[in-house]
Amino acid sequence: MLQIYNTFTQKKEEFKAIHPGKIHLYVCGITVYDYCHIGHARVFVSFDVITRFLRASGWDVTYVRNITDIDDKIIKRGLENNESITELTERFIQYMQEDEAKLNVIRPNQEPRATHYMDKIISMVQAIQDNGLAYQAENGDVYFAVQKYKSYGELSHKNIDELMVGARVDVQEAKRSPLDFVLWKKSKANEPSWASPWGEGRPGWHIECSAMSTDCLGDHFDIHGGGADLVFPHHENERAQSESATHKTFVNHWMHVGFVQVSKEKMSKSLGNFFTIREVLAQYDAEVVRYFLISSHYRSPVNYSVENLDQAKQSIGRLYTALKGLDLNKTSPAKDNPWKEKFFQAMNDDFNTPQALAVMFDLANKINIAKTEKDMVAANELANILLSLGEILGILDKDVELFFKGDNQENDAIELLIAERIQARAEKNWAKADQIRTQLTEMGIAIEDSEKGSTWRKL
Repeated sequence: MLQIYNTFTQKKEEFKAIHPGKIHLYVCGITVYDYCHIGHARVFVSFDVITRFLRASGWDVTYVRNITDIDDKIIKRGLENNESITELTERFIQYMQEDEAKLNVIRPNQEPRATHYMDKIISMVQAIQDNGLAYQAENGDVYFAVQKYKSYGELSHKNIDELMVGARVDVQEAKRSPLDFVLWKKSKANEPSWASPWGEGRPGWHIECSAMSTDCLGDHFDIHGGGADLVFPHHENERAQSESATHKTFVNHWMHVGFVQVSKEKMSKSLGNFFTIREVLAQYDAEVVRYFLISSHYRSPVNYSVENLDQAKQSIGRLYTALKGLDLNKTSPAKDNPWKEKFFQAMNDDFNTPQALAVMFDLANKINIAKTEKDMVAANELANILLSLGEILGILDKDVELFFKGDNQENDAIELLIAERIQARAEKNWAKADQIRTQLTEMGIAIEDSEKGSTWRKL
């Protein structure tokens, strides 16, 4: 039985699909004007693992994750770079997809872009206005009238009266209430714009997701997800405007991924404490980074540090060590396999990846025991179960030796030194062989000699 924590009810609930056997999942993607940072990576990887597991469990999952390609920040960056909005966003969409591929993130079924949904956006704003919950202000902008939507604040568990007290209105804004938010912005000079019933303009950020999610998945769908920073105001506003347009329940389950922190502060561009995915991957293997991101429960904050990444490297190395020297064919275990049952039990409990990994480490220990006892039949069977479980988490998909060696430009030089050392040993030139071993150790390379020859791995 699948249990999912619902942000709306603040408790774990038994998941019940709207359509039997099918799950419609929407996740808020990124605004494409800069490189993705490791906080984005956590959302990408978390929902990738969730989708992989749901599909492995037999669900037919339609996974939609949007791309925001029109926004104040995009316009500002385009002007700074003296390039068009299209050139800017296409470039960073490509970078995002390259980063995802390195992290072994499977592409969503659909990646709608806001600029491709203007007709839908405009019709949704019109529906909200027709239903009496939107108005055009004197400055030409169209606003959502928050106080007319009686359920406002229920998702984020905020009191509307308290929000009113703390809200501020910019003197240049013409909205009627401090909490009202923009649905459609009147165009300004040097900005991209689209024709609408309210004049030339462009959409507000919140309405974009409402239009894309309902167009792709229907007015009422199963799961809406994103980072924890989106609960308020973005998802609160999405829910308000979607239900005001359709008169239907927008989403059944709301899921939110915890922050990546640096020194216990949220990683963000505004604080200047963020690391791009590319910066991190320049220092660590992508699979190590992926392991680091799933080693904590998706709802928990995770602290980014060199120490924690080094620990992740050691931990996933233990799993790969258990696989060394075995016949790996990735055969799927039987449905009643006890290891698979334990793994699925953990994942069915709100996608508890730390507990699922604990099952995999127990399995790795059993593999090592079987290898020690020379029971290679059992070791091979257990190793392939471990591989099949790793595939659900998107790990353990590398050649075992390649994982330990790494994939970089030093490999050719290392292999040459190994060959020289083998030749020196064959010639009984022990001094030269020891000198090469020392040189390799100083390079961070460990040599392992056996009857089958010499292998190496990075320390």
